[in-house]
Amino acid sequence: MAKFDKIAVLGKMGATGMVPVFYHKDVEVAKKVIKACYDGGVRAFEFTNRGDFAHEVFGEVVKYAAKECPELALGVGSVVDPATAALYIQLGANFVVGPLYNPEIATVCNRRLIPYTPGCGSVSEIGFAQEKGCDLCKVFPGDVLGPKLVKGLLAPMPWSKLMVTGGVSPDEENLTSWFKAGVFCVGMGSKLFPKDVVAAGNWQAITDKCKEALAYIAKARG
Repeated sequence: MAKFDKIAVLGKMGATGMVPVFYHKDVEVAKKVIKACYDGGVRAFEFTNRGDFAHEVFGEVVKYAAKECPELALGVGSVVDPATAALYIQLGANFVVGPLYNPEIATVCNRRLIPYTPGCGSVSEIGFAQEKGCDLCKVFPGDVLGPKLVKGLLAPMPWSKLMVTGGVSPDEENLTSWFKAGVFCVGMGSKLFPKDVVAAGNWQAITDKCKEALAYIAKARG
């Protein structure tokens, strides 16, 4: 069962403005990365469903986060079908994110009041997702669609809450462009977790990078 309700989860995403996106097959590495982000100020973390037995890793890190990162809302990403969403909800996922929009996932998540953030590539897709109760929609892939899509959409649909993922980097120029366009938050993956840093076990570097990125976001918000 989810530790936090829908309102609390969306509040954490909005308050910090950043959701790290990460997967690793090694449970211990995943725990270290999650704790490093938490120490850096992160309060919502997306563990992606991208490898064999990923759900088993997730089940372990949820238990770990409950003790070591008490204010962290841990969710699952890369979910494309309702069965997978249900599996992770049973394991304690606080939110579900996908690269695409599947209305059947919305039904599963809504039944348990779990936020479902689908990947959308057009204004119409975002509109259809909102009709199904998706409070937060993911603009994906962000580096293809760009900040102009966000700014253009918010003019006629100012109630929209958007998270952009794909091509987001923890530098001031990139983050400022997205937040000035009007995003609710950003999802950030590989550029926040360089492979060499993870391989070296340099967890402090990840903590520092999170703090730096969150500071840029706060500045961009004014």
